[in-house]
Amino acid sequence: MLKIAVCDDEPAFVEQISDRIKKYIPDGIIQCFLSSEDLLLQGELFDIYFLDIQMEKMNGIETAKKLRELEEESIIVFITGAKEYVFQAFDVAALHYLVKPVDDAKLQEVLERAKKEIEKKQNRKDRQIFIKTRNKNITLNVADILYFENEMRKIIAHTVRGEISFYGVMADMEKEAGAGFYRCHRGYLVNFSYVMEYDMENIMLSNGEKIYLSKDRYHDFVKQYMRYLRNGGVSHV
Repeated sequence: MLKIAVCDDEPAFVEQISDRIKKYIPDGIIQCFLSSEDLLLQGELFDIYFLDIQMEKMNGIETAKKLRELEEESIIVFITGAKEYVFQAFDVAALHYLVKPVDDAKLQEVLERAKKEIEKKQNRKDRQIFIKTRNKNITLNVADILYFENEMRKIIAHTVRGEISFYGVMADMEKEAGAGFYRCHRGYLVNFSYVMEYDMENIMLSNGEKIYLSKDRYHDFVKQYMRYLRNGGVSHV
């Protein structure tokens, strides 16, 4: 059962959009909030967030950044009367950017996409990689891997739970990791979902680590990362 949060400082709009969402997801649990502060203070996490951008005190973009710190995999959809924030929406890996007044068919389309992306994310969480170290065999959840680092003949898997070192070839690991990972440098294979920001030389990850980005791969990295986001990938920012 999907849990959905609607946050907008216009009470009439909140009621209207939540009723429309309920029509397309009748078994969903929908909670409404009139400010970002109320949403963040209540402490509950949701599968899908519908956020107004232009709110007093804390706007929707700032709210989305806070939410990414709490829950990396949630779907974020912005609803706003202003179009100029669309590029900032990419920074927090929003699934979509709906402009008021919200078209009913477009809302339905976005909800269908959101449900499919949640299913895909669950499948990615379930995907695993088998690693053999000198002392033991380890099964890693792909969703827990931040990046792989090449060190001489060894590969270091940097995960949310620590580091694991093993003998291997980065090209083979690149194939095994599959979609969602990018060879950003000869010595690094990064999980797109942990990318927080980047420039022409480095990629900053959501845990604060910084890894190298080859200048000759910068443009392809941006292209592939934007494609990842457009396809519903979620950045852990």
